[in-house]
Amino acid sequence: MKYTKEEILDGLKKMCKNTLMETLDIEFIDVTNDTLIAKMPVTPKIHQPDGVLHGGASVALAESVGSAAAFIFLDSENVSIRGIEIAANHVKSVRDGYVYAHAKVLHQGRTTQLWQIKIVNEKEELVSLVKLTTLSLEN
Repeated sequence: MKYTKEEILDGLKKMCKNTLMETLDIEFIDVTNDTLIAKMPVTPKIHQPDGVLHGGASVALAESVGSAAAFIFLDSENVSIRGIEIAANHVKSVRDGYVYAHAKVLHQGRTTQLWQIKIVNEKEELVSLVKLTTLSLEN
């Protein structure tokens, strides 16, 4: 990475202004050499009617962190990233607290990338497992 961890996280925070990520209170909290982590609070505004985390909110979190990771790890500011396919398995319900999305690349090609995003609760229990395919487009 050509930027420090703090510079990357600060840049992501600025990019999220006035977007879905801000609406869902998604916050990027850590980046390593191969992983980007974000957290999202589980509140009634992202619940299903029965009071648990809506799967669509989990998918929005996963696509947000996976697409941001693709942008960061491609190490090019001259690309736009688009999610082209996403599949999610939801295995555990969450009513409150935070969920954490850990995006890690499985395949990093020049134009397509395959990401695994594990969403866990505060006890590190698996909530959702997501596979995201991204496409990088030259600006």
